[in-house]
Amino acid sequence: MFSYVDKTIRQKLKNDRLLVTLNCYGHAVCDQNGDSPYLSVLGPIPLPQKINGSERLLSWYPFVRRVELSGVLEAANSVANGEEEAFRMLLQTNMSVNSVLAYGDFLEKEAPLVRIHSCCMTGEVFGSTRCECGPQFQVALEQIVEEGGGAVVYMSSHEGRGIGLWAKAVTYLLQDRGQDTYQANASLGLPEDSRDFTDAAIVLKYLLGGKAIRLLSNNPLKRDHLVRAEQPVAEMVPLLAGVGDRNIGYLRAKKSKGHLLPDL
Repeated sequence: MFSYVDKTIRQKLKNDRLLVTLNCYGHAVCDQNGDSPYLSVLGPIPLPQKINGSERLLSWYPFVRRVELSGVLEAANSVANGEEEAFRMLLQTNMSVNSVLAYGDFLEKEAPLVRIHSCCMTGEVFGSTRCECGPQFQVALEQIVEEGGGAVVYMSSHEGRGIGLWAKAVTYLLQDRGQDTYQANASLGLPEDSRDFTDAAIVLKYLLGGKAIRLLSNNPLKRDHLVRAEQPVAEMVPLLAGVGDRNIGYLRAKKSKGHLLPDL
């Protein structure tokens, strides 16, 4: 965030090609005022991580929609004028920053393996087994390392298929009373799935130059979103991990909605 507060830092990152603005087609924007800027992308940022017991070096590309970034820039201008309240607002601003975690020869590989992964705090941070999200994330990284190159696109704004953590908590209580995960969303007057994978497609098109990917997913919705946004998908690669007694009903509900899962 602070690279946008100090204009000299922002300019240095741009000069070093570590901060790039993209239009909605995945093309770098030369004139940010005249070429419909849509996303800002940082990186690559070296990110060492333990994967399957060994340390691996990932390349991290955070990206954020410019429409959200504009609010931070406005607050930053007030901060520069010494307004204390504006500074607190800046620190508390909630930007939906998504990420590409790339490994190995991801950029050079033909049809690299890519996982588009939706944020799941309960599964990935709390370790809940009500879903399979935590194991899916870990297994995806392991498979990408085995391939020698690939990426996980982590969508931090997709908690609960897009409804957010609070609403997700309410749906858990409804599920404990007999509803499935989709019925619980509908009971709150929310879409069964409100996620949009267009931003992932835009960043992938920029990084890969339009090359096709092999999509590590059981969800045809992700493929359809990517293809509509003109990111080619050569094939879907199934990902089955973390299946257990606590989430078997959840997985069966996903299969009933078209996920490419075996009989469970």
